[in-house]
Amino acid sequence: MNAAERNYGIVTAAYWGFTLTDGALRMLVLLHFYKLGYSPFMLAFLFLLYEAAGVLANLVGGWLATRYGIARMLSVGLVTQIIGFALLSALQPGWTAALSVAWVVLAQGVCGVAKDLTKTASKSAIKITQAQAKDQGNGQLFKWVAWFTGSKNAMKGFGFFIGGLLLETLGFQGSLWAMAGLLALVLLGVVTSLPPMMGKSKASGSARELFAKNPGINALAAARVALFGARDVWFVVGVPVFLYSVGWTFTMVGGFLALWTIGYGVVQALAPHLVRRSADGLSHEVPAARGWSAVLTVIPLGIATAVWLQAPQLEWWVVGGLGLFGFAFAINSSVHSYLILAYAGSEKAAEDVGFYYAANALGRFMGTLLSGLLYQWGGLLYALLGSALMLGVCGLATLRLPLNLSLEGPSAGDPPPMKDAA
Repeated sequence: MNAAERNYGIVTAAYWGFTLTDGALRMLVLLHFYKLGYSPFMLAFLFLLYEAAGVLANLVGGWLATRYGIARMLSVGLVTQIIGFALLSALQPGWTAALSVAWVVLAQGVCGVAKDLTKTASKSAIKITQAQAKDQGNGQLFKWVAWFTGSKNAMKGFGFFIGGLLLETLGFQGSLWAMAGLLALVLLGVVTSLPPMMGKSKASGSARELFAKNPGINALAAARVALFGARDVWFVVGVPVFLYSVGWTFTMVGGFLALWTIGYGVVQALAPHLVRRSADGLSHEVPAARGWSAVLTVIPLGIATAVWLQAPQLEWWVVGGLGLFGFAFAINSSVHSYLILAYAGSEKAAEDVGFYYAANALGRFMGTLLSGLLYQWGGLLYALLGSALMLGVCGLATLRLPLNLSLEGPSAGDPPPMKDAA
């Protein structure tokens, strides 16, 4: 194993550990406070600062990773998550509802910063290690991105299940301390294994330079806002609350979301074998992003029809529809994750990736807010219709994706060689 492969493996393993606890945290907070009687909107409100903090964290995190090194920012993200867990564990049952909500929102904001600092550092590391490996004849960027993204989402699925299980076995506070201990071990591995200056380069010297992205990154960021808003508008609150309301237990809800996310991650990892690949890295991949966006738009409309008609065994229509949605969404998301690194410049990859994931966080914020509002106004039907509308916007944004990196300007990275088509 060469140095690039070793560093890729270490970063992937570290992000696995982080994602496991992040998925568990979402289930802990959602199910714990739903049990306490919080409304769908209030449940969504608990996650708003978590998502909003990610917009700034990604932008600043990309700049900091370029200036101080990816490994250092990965460590900062892990430490910040441990602090967020400690803050949440200090929540007391005797506090007023207003104080409890404010405290949880604040702690979730800290965890949101942690998540996006860690994500930006980890995804940027792939661009760096892939560039190193390409010099040794191993330039397989799509495969590396797909495996990283798919495997971390599978790990997040395990986290959903573990979150529901921990809540029933250790309780809210005990679960948080257990997860903080796991992250401390991951942090130790990162600090002792990765080169501290990995990915360090000359950062942008002004805000204008930081936001001066090429057309491909701008169009992809717009598509990402709509894509992840369309997922979270019914996934964050609508699906788990709907399933719990029809009689599912916490463990059943967490287990289903775990299986869905694991399957979603497996499909993401297999995306290079499901998407026809091109020698230039764009001429087949960009049309794939457009086509899968169109497919994805139809699915929530179909489920919404079943909900509107109150189909018999409605919960299984929702479960089956979510499975189809997850398959199409996984391929679309994986292609997006590849394209951002194909469009990104090599010297400031962390800044380009940070800008893109700031858009990702903005989409999650919008989806989370609308998830609570739409479910409270019109139940799962309104959430599904909102998802379809956002997916239509996503499809329109992908029409502006360039098919040639030569049109991108000096900041664009060289496309990786796509050696085998599938």
